[in-house]
Amino acid sequence: MTNPFLAPSTLPYSLPDYATITDAHVREALEIGMEQHLAELEELAADTAPATVENVLHAWERSGATLDRTLSAFWVARSADTNPERDAIMAEFSPRLAAHSDAIMLHPGLYARLRRLAERAAAGEVELDEQDAFNLAERIRGYARGGVDLPQDQQARLRELNGELATLSTTFDTALTAGRNAAAVHVTDEAELAGLADDDRARLREAARAADLDGWLVPVVNTSGQPLLDSLEHRGLRERLHRASVGRGLGGQDPEHDTRDTLVRIARLRLERARLLGYPHHAAYAHEVTCARTTDAVNDILARLTPGVVALTDREAQALGARLHTLEPGATLEPWDWQFLAVREAAETSFDADLLKPYLEFERVLQEGVFAAATALYGITFHERPELVGYTAQARVFEVREEDGSVLGAVVVDAWTRPTKKGGAWMTSIVDQSHLLGDLPLVTNTCNVPPPAPGSPSLMTWDNVITLFHEFGHDLHGLLSDVRYPSRSGTSVPRDFVEFPSQVNEIWAWEPALIQRYAVHHETGDPLPAEWLDALVASRQESGRDTLELLAAMLLDQAWHQSPLEDLPTDGSGVEAFEAAALGRAGAAHPLVPPRYRSAYFHHIFGGGYAAGYYSYLWSEVMDADTVAWFREQATPGQPGGMTRAAGERFRREVLGRGGSIEAMESYRRFRGGEPDVSHLLSRLGLPA
Repeated sequence: MTNPFLAPSTLPYSLPDYATITDAHVREALEIGMEQHLAELEELAADTAPATVENVLHAWERSGATLDRTLSAFWVARSADTNPERDAIMAEFSPRLAAHSDAIMLHPGLYARLRRLAERAAAGEVELDEQDAFNLAERIRGYARGGVDLPQDQQARLRELNGELATLSTTFDTALTAGRNAAAVHVTDEAELAGLADDDRARLREAARAADLDGWLVPVVNTSGQPLLDSLEHRGLRERLHRASVGRGLGGQDPEHDTRDTLVRIARLRLERARLLGYPHHAAYAHEVTCARTTDAVNDILARLTPGVVALTDREAQALGARLHTLEPGATLEPWDWQFLAVREAAETSFDADLLKPYLEFERVLQEGVFAAATALYGITFHERPELVGYTAQARVFEVREEDGSVLGAVVVDAWTRPTKKGGAWMTSIVDQSHLLGDLPLVTNTCNVPPPAPGSPSLMTWDNVITLFHEFGHDLHGLLSDVRYPSRSGTSVPRDFVEFPSQVNEIWAWEPALIQRYAVHHETGDPLPAEWLDALVASRQESGRDTLELLAAMLLDQAWHQSPLEDLPTDGSGVEAFEAAALGRAGAAHPLVPPRYRSAYFHHIFGGGYAAGYYSYLWSEVMDADTVAWFREQATPGQPGGMTRAAGERFRREVLGRGGSIEAMESYRRFRGGEPDVSHLLSRLGLPA
């Protein structure tokens, strides 16, 4: 049988042939792909012809096709639908892929070839356009940061560090998924489910049956806060669910999936690697290639926001404490009460988002909300291709067409939560757009929306809706990319810029005209009542508590990656004390508001690519809020929110289409005409300018 990865896919959009791909194919293709890639780059390095754009940059981008195809297809499948063999492949190949990367980034001949091209360009012997020049500069900078100038003994240690860190990251992520499943709360008394809608109860019943349990099973999502805490009236079950969530990975309730020793080892090794490369800590290394540029800039924005957000949270806590006393005189407000009480407070003072669920059926939100917004802004349309097979039976493939009917690319939508899927939501690129290679973009949208119970629709929370719009913003970044080089395509931008387009796309979820299209009662077909629509839009002000939990996680991330070695724990037993001390120093320790992610289940920084970069959501939000203000300025009588084709076309051309082909903030300045104005974010957060 021919391995499908060893040649380009013949399916539309170069979709991997998931119907025939096996895990054994992945192993074989990774082996062959790494060997081919190194051979191709060795040939590039040994070329004695004068360095040109074609024989250096173009040849580099064309290399490693088999490896790229395999990794892109496998990573998507493993993250969204893993099994023991896929976990084993990841564990085996993570350190080997790190070694493969080191073999390239520590190769003096390849580095010399890049520098020779730069020298010829500086001398006027070779002409570089904007994309060529940026690609070359970024590759040279990558080599300088990658340790190519280190002595041989230090390079050897660097290879060891990179290999061990790759292994530890996989170990952390595997334990995290298993621990999340193990933390699910088993309920045998239906009375404890008071407050839950019938569809939620049915879903929990199905989860219990799938686990061979009687009663109901409440799964734990990846964040500290749990969606069902909004509705559960039984205070004891709320406490159990909260403690199950924040206790994950700490060893007490589930020693088998304790992640603390792993994360401490990761933090200590990252520090050693940063120092080896000439940086004081990992954060300094990471921030150097971001829009923020320096650790001081990151620390400054976090420090400026924290006091005001804490004060706002304290005021909210006082109001909720008073409400609790009316329900249970003498009771003390606890973390597991906050969401439940806040929903009821909102029902009286602003708007109860729980009322929306019957109006938020997944398919309608997708078609009449997410897709419709993209059509209104960018002219693109979406057409399901049910004959195409995704990486699971639940994944759906949609062809994306331009306004003139030409094919732009495709998006794979995988909405439902399942035990084999990582927590959270994400976008990935299976095929990067590239004019050089002639490739159309193929991207994914992976969420964890509760699946519908048999015979019922899938009803979403408002948070689910915002998440779907957010991840589709990433999809648009990939789909509307218009660049030459695949390595600079779509979301290949600095970490603190990548969240910017996705956060901008969230604003359309709040657009009244669009809400009227997608928020329709799933049984009666009635639109959302006008007074509810007005109240929902008016309730958009972010709460202090929601902002504080994000800030606390951002501060934890910086603490793990800025602390000197003597301040880091030596093993997992010191994790909780380190957390408490870090949040205390930053003024963000709040007894009622845990970080959005505690260290033991902080995938972004210990299992993903956000180490020292979780602040990116806040940094991107500065640009997001400024861009929202710009869209509002483009409003017309027909589109009061600024959802016009003209506005969308400008955002597409100057931001989404640029991908990472030029410096990120330069693309922003070309779009906006200047630097972002932070006052728009402060106003959104309810803080004084």
